Amino acid sequence: MLHSCSAWHAVTMMTRRLPSPASRLRLPVLAALLVLLAASPAPADDYWRDLPERVRDGKLVPLPEILDWLEARYIGQVLEVELERDDGQSVYEIEMLGPQGQVVDFAFDAASGELIGMEGVNINGMRRGK
Repeated sequence: MLHSCSAWHAVTMMTRRLPSPASRLRLPVLAALLVLLAASPAPADDYWRDLPERVRDGKLVPLPEILDWLEARYIGQVLEVELERDDGQSVYEIEMLGPQGQVVDFAFDAASGELIGMEGVNINGMRRGK
């Protein structure tokens, strides 16, 4: 005999009360607070706090420039972008999904915008104008 939780789920769904207007506002407010807390850097790590200024002052290449460079040379969809610090060097790490399902990781020096590495399978299958 197969058991399903669908009957139990239907009963619990019918017995649930709709949230009050005040409680409906709590979730978005809590979510916004969590986002702000997660986005705010730890006091000990001033490096991340200064990122907008470093981009504005020309110490870091703006991310859209890196993405434009990639789009001009490679076919694919950006899956993930990270800005990492590696031995004091700022590195943009960008993961792309290629047209044949390949996943390729690109690494750029964030100060110069220079491509410093890439790894993945069938990278040539993503190049534009082969």
